[in-house]
Amino acid sequence: MAREFLCEVVNQAREKNLTSDEHFTVDGTLIEAWASLKSFQCKDQKNPPPDDPGNPTIDFHGETRSNQTHESTTDPDALLARKGSGKEAKLSYNGNLLVENRNGLIVTTELFQAKGTAERDAALVMLEQIPGEHRVTLGADKGYDTKDFVAECRNLKVTPHVAQNTKRSGGSAIDERTTRQAGYGISQKKRKRIEESFGWLKTIALMRKVRHRGIHKVGWVFTFAAAAYNLVRMRNLLSPTVQSA
Repeated sequence: MAREFLCEVVNQAREKNLTSDEHFTVDGTLIEAWASLKSFQCKDQKNPPPDDPGNPTIDFHGETRSNQTHESTTDPDALLARKGSGKEAKLSYNGNLLVENRNGLIVTTELFQAKGTAERDAALVMLEQIPGEHRVTLGADKGYDTKDFVAECRNLKVTPHVAQNTKRSGGSAIDERTTRQAGYGISQKKRKRIEESFGWLKTIALMRKVRHRGIHKVGWVFTFAAAAYNLVRMRNLLSPTVQSA
C-alpha cells in the first residue's frame, strides 16, 4: 500500500514536470531499530528467568557479540551496525533512497538489513524500477565506487557518476572517461541534495529511530514517510511564491 502511494505521488509530480527522468542520485542511511542492546543475545543460549522482567540485569563484559552469533529477541530482523569507525554500534536497518536530480523528489525506496553491501544492493534494485529503457546517470558517494557495482550499473544502461575512492585497494572503478564529462561534476553537486531528504525523514517524520519492529513494517513506514516528504516538497514547488521567485 505504501509503495503504491509513493508511485502515485511520483506520477503526479511527473505529470507536473517536476521530475527528471534522466538524472538520479542514490544513498543509504542507518535507521535505529526499536530494540535495545540488552535484547541482542546469543542465538543458542538458554537464558534463565530474568531478575527483573521489565529491566533485566545483563552483563556483556568480556563477551564478543556479532550478527553471526547473536540476534535481538525483540526484533530479529535488526542487525548490529555502526555509522563509521569509532562510532557506537546500534541495532539498525539500512534505509535507501533513489532521488531525481531536478527537484530532489524521492522516486523509490528500499529498506534492507544493515549488512556490508546493503546500500549497493538496494541501489541496483531501485535502478531496475526506473521506467523506460533510456540511458540515465546516477550520482553517489565513495561507498558505491566498486568494480562490481559500476559494472552492474553499465549493464542496466546507467552511467555511474559515483565519487572516486582513490584510497580503495586497486584504485577507483571510475576513470577520466567519466570524470572529465561536465555531467559528472553536475551529478556530484546535485547528489548532496539527497541529505535534505534524509534530514526531513529523520527529524520531521521521526525515522531516526523507528517505533515498529520487523523489516516489513519498518519498510512500510519508511516508504510512507518518503511519499509524505514528496507531497510537502511538491506543495512548496507549486506554491505561487516559489514559482514567481
